[in-house]
Amino acid sequence: MSIVDTSIILVYLLLTLFVGIWVSKKASKGLKSYFLGGNNIKWYFLGLSNGSGMFDVSGTAWMVGILFLYGVKSFMFMWLWPVWNQVFIMMFLAVWIRRSNIMTGSEWILTRFGNDRAGRASHIIVAIFAIVSSIGFIAYFFEGVGKFIAIILPWDMALHLGAQQLLTSEQSYALIIILLTTIYTIKGGMFSVVATEVLQYGIMCIAGLLVAAYVFISISDVEIGSVISEEWKNIFFGWELETHWSEKYQAFNDLIDSEGYKMFGAFIGMTLFKGFFASIAGPVPSFDLQRILSTKTVKEAAYMSGFTSLILYIPRYLLIAAVVVIALVTLSPEMNGDALLSGEDLEILLPKVINFHVPIGIKGLLLAGLLAAFMSTFSAFVNAGPAYIVNDIYKKYFKPEATPRHYVKVSHLASFLVVGIGVFMGFFANSINSLTLWITSALFGGYVAANFLKWVWWRFNGWGYFWGMLAGLIIATLQFILDQNKGNFIEGSALHELSQLHAIYLFPIIFGVSLLGSFLGTFLSKPTDMTVLKSFYKDVRPWGWWHTIYKELKKEDPSITKNHAFWKDMMNCVIGIIWQSSMIVLPIYFVIRDYNKAIIALILFIITSIILKFTWLDKVNKIPN
Repeated sequence: MSIVDTSIILVYLLLTLFVGIWVSKKASKGLKSYFLGGNNIKWYFLGLSNGSGMFDVSGTAWMVGILFLYGVKSFMFMWLWPVWNQVFIMMFLAVWIRRSNIMTGSEWILTRFGNDRAGRASHIIVAIFAIVSSIGFIAYFFEGVGKFIAIILPWDMALHLGAQQLLTSEQSYALIIILLTTIYTIKGGMFSVVATEVLQYGIMCIAGLLVAAYVFISISDVEIGSVISEEWKNIFFGWELETHWSEKYQAFNDLIDSEGYKMFGAFIGMTLFKGFFASIAGPVPSFDLQRILSTKTVKEAAYMSGFTSLILYIPRYLLIAAVVVIALVTLSPEMNGDALLSGEDLEILLPKVINFHVPIGIKGLLLAGLLAAFMSTFSAFVNAGPAYIVNDIYKKYFKPEATPRHYVKVSHLASFLVVGIGVFMGFFANSINSLTLWITSALFGGYVAANFLKWVWWRFNGWGYFWGMLAGLIIATLQFILDQNKGNFIEGSALHELSQLHAIYLFPIIFGVSLLGSFLGTFLSKPTDMTVLKSFYKDVRPWGWWHTIYKELKKEDPSITKNHAFWKDMMNCVIGIIWQSSMIVLPIYFVIRDYNKAIIALILFIITSIILKFTWLDKVNKIPN
């Protein structure tokens, strides 16, 4: 690390702390001010903040690794989350969610199931899910940022007590960065989170542009062409992956065979199956949902969600593609000679490239940008998770009458608790990849069934939601325990075979168990109160199996109309997925100098943008303020 690079990083950290603490006075007015910014933050700032929150360093390191190994079609790996849930939110879910005018996702549940025992049970279970997912993500960030920083920074930060090592360098670095981020997040709430994330987004964009410019100046077309094959550049695929690398790089072909994605058609089919239900289920109760609820109006919620998709992918993948090109040219020869090449070697490509193959100055800015990526996403979860502890558990069930100042202080304690448990869980995670797959496939898999049904079926009730979510949480936790202990089971036993299954292929099991819990809980208990259902349907106006409620409302108000927009919304979602995908592959093709495919991606982006102007934006503009 040069003095220039170290100085850039220190200036960035001080600036972030200054901005976060400077705006913190606005957060002390109460819970709504602390967690939602008082619904007084501009939608474009919230959109920038939301995009910045999704630009995390652990995910970036993972994406660098999969793009390096699998080529351009690796953008479909992002459907695991699925990234196009942002498209569904943009097209209709942001409007449905914001109409509720509440503070958290679990509080929103009460508007759907009422405030009786069933409603409260569903309210508690979604709050527990939100807290568990926040803790899971904090563990994911802890694992990723420690691995990233320890390779780059030159100092040995391992902590010893006598001959015993208490903390590795990775863990010490992660704890330092997490502590700094937690301080300004707890101090300023949503105002600090948004202010610092807007600053961090700008730094990330500058870093991406500089690294891409460096790649164009320092690496020739011939050098890139000598490493990657035509199949590497191809986004189309069959049932099974073709040979991605030439014989010269056979080690990488062997690694693809061992990673579990060789049957690519089945893998994509499973992600599409999961993705559709997960997307209609809506955003999990985390920072994405908090941004929607923080907007001033329903119309601004839709604008914010569309803006998030528009500003996120091109700068992010410009940076990812540039780092991958450097890795392809400089690191692939030495990695190809490693007889023990594994998936974890791909996770450290990003820090290796920065450490050895990026010039002074750009290195400092890139490190500041990636630290910004980590801090923005981490702070978003630190703000979102405690909202459920304080607003949905402590305030509702333990101390309903207290001063705003008291609740803000309890929020500070809740934040430290969530961070502490997340860091503790991070100590026991095997890798970024294992946490990624657990969160996307198991934990979120348990969320899907109940949250899909809550939108589309009037008869689905609070007990159905409670048992569906609980079943999903239990089986997701069992999957995590199996994955972390898969080396301890007797080979050939049922537990060993189950632990070897790829997480995404367990999704149908998790989904099925959760669906069974949802149906049993629903049919073994009475329907939700008709007054609650009529109020929900009148406010939110979802499409689906709501005809019974519609008929009851029609008796009271003959002017009420059904929502017939299902097919139009689905068409917009398909167009939106193509629109989103074009923004991912465009910078990749541009950086690898495949200009013909880059132009095709650009044309697709322009055409889909024009279509969405008429089919989505014009419709949003007609929503009353």
